[in-house]
Amino acid sequence: MLTSPPYNIGKNYERDRISIADYTAAQQKVIDECVRIVKPGGSICWQVGHHVNGHAQIVPLDILLYSCFQQHEAKHKLYLRNRIIWHFEFGCHSQRRFSGRHEVILWFTKGDEYKFRLDRVRAPQKYPGKRGYRGARKGKYSGNPLGKNPGDVWIFPNVKGKHIEKTIHPCQFPIELAERLIEALTDKSDLVVDPYLGVGSSAAAAILHGRRAAGCDTVADYVRIARRRAKLAAHGKLPYRPRSRLVYKPKANTPLTTVPDTFAYVTSTLPNGSHLLPSEDRRLPLSPAAVLRNGS
Repeated sequence: MLTSPPYNIGKNYERDRISIADYTAAQQKVIDECVRIVKPGGSICWQVGHHVNGHAQIVPLDILLYSCFQQHEAKHKLYLRNRIIWHFEFGCHSQRRFSGRHEVILWFTKGDEYKFRLDRVRAPQKYPGKRGYRGARKGKYSGNPLGKNPGDVWIFPNVKGKHIEKTIHPCQFPIELAERLIEALTDKSDLVVDPYLGVGSSAAAAILHGRRAAGCDTVADYVRIARRRAKLAAHGKLPYRPRSRLVYKPKANTPLTTVPDTFAYVTSTLPNGSHLLPSEDRRLPLSPAAVLRNGS
């Protein structure tokens, strides 16, 4: 089970905004059915962000909905294995709070005996040439030859702007996000179900990796797009961002990365502790070493 439900924030695919109590009750009904149909050893992945109420106050949906799953712990042995942070760098710029740049995936398993194929989703190490300095492995490479555990903070670009996967859906998640979950938690021919199918990113990812897929949605246009994407995936013709591609980093000293003369709010701290004035620093890319002139 892999899905991302509506956040009750008034998107065009949602009905009217409802109270938090009604939203939670509606989610409870869907979650109950998902728990019912997932077989022992299977997984449920619930990807959510924030609800924003009338006071511009955020309500973390993973915290709100956790109790909907927890009540199945005793009867169905439903256990939370990870609270995965999905970080992205594109989005709206908030004026009265720090801009939101992450969402959350709750991964539950039904029972203690479950599939977790870590070797399929290992990531490159930061220091692959690191060697042991003592003991039996002294002088030998200390990392796993297949790569490292990717951890629980994942960085994937969200599907906005000119992203190759962009469709008419305003909030679709990237195929590479679904891919990592599907490869790690399922095997060939397993069934991946998405009760909030949208434009079918989860279904397409499942088909790309030899799984079966099923899902539903209330928006007919989304279902038509999901079917088309599923067919393209089955024939190897679906355009999508490969998971092996690194997150884009713009080149330094280009018009996009050069600080304009009018942006006089940045001073860079050099390794020796000295500073460059903004006029001298215009052609340096921004980095964690950059500090605000006002000291904040």
